[in-house]
Amino acid sequence: MANGWTQIRVSGKRDALDKITAVMSMLDPGLQIEDYSDLDELILDGVYGDLIDEAVLNADRTKVAVSIYVPDEKPLGEYLSFIRERFAADGVEAEIETVGLSEEDWAENWKQYYHPIKIGRVVIVPAWEKYEPEKDEITVLMDPGMAFGTGTHETTRLVIGLLDKYIKKGDRVLDVGCGSGILSIAASKLGAEACRAYDIDPVAVRVTAENIKDNGACGVECGVSDLLASVDRSMKYNIVCANIVADIIIRMTPDVGELIAEGGVLFVSGIIDERADEVLSVLRENGYREIETVHENGWCASALRRASEC
Repeated sequence: MANGWTQIRVSGKRDALDKITAVMSMLDPGLQIEDYSDLDELILDGVYGDLIDEAVLNADRTKVAVSIYVPDEKPLGEYLSFIRERFAADGVEAEIETVGLSEEDWAENWKQYYHPIKIGRVVIVPAWEKYEPEKDEITVLMDPGMAFGTGTHETTRLVIGLLDKYIKKGDRVLDVGCGSGILSIAASKLGAEACRAYDIDPVAVRVTAENIKDNGACGVECGVSDLLASVDRSMKYNIVCANIVADIIIRMTPDVGELIAEGGVLFVSGIIDERADEVLSVLRENGYREIETVHENGWCASALRRASEC
């Protein structure tokens, strides 16, 4: 890898450009965008003259590509998993490639930067490391594989902090977009009686199942679901976690209320600060009121209840 950076390049159809850039900009605002749809018109107008490379001239005008560059010290695996899962949740078909590191290597490469992370009482411990918990600490063993959720990302840390604050013994928890299963497992260890974890990505669900087993997390079950479509509706949930992205949270807002128990709390995360007001506005329109919002490094998470219960 030259200069200690790895390029993540995402290519897809041009009509998906806005969705691709929205997700990629959450990781790095400095995007490199390849979009040649206007090239023929510019050539006819004589803008470029004879300066255009032949490879660009022959580029598919119906395709686009968006790239970011990740420094060596950042957890590349977390970046890739975040992108994969957000695209799956939003129905974006795209090809993801890394330039400077083979896909076979990245899952192992990033582990050198992943160490125990303490969030309130919860300590997220890489499954391959030994850790002796101190008094009152709760450990969650985590091997995310190709799923998002190691605890290193701000969105995950924010929700775990909220779980530590709000969860009560015997609560029932729903995790929408579970990734590695980190939130449901943490909820179980914090006292939840039953946790249901769902993701649209079968790889994430498989990883979640493995992490549930490795942690001996009682009462945690997982399955594939497009948002709320296949959620276990035999119970109401005291806490619903949606650590996804702004657009997906907005999409699920009208329907999530039927799953929340009386007095229950909705956690929304995966939201960049610039879109917080937009998301909260939609939630208010659907009868929710903000209890608190927490921020970290340009990301935010909010805890909300139905307005009548605040």
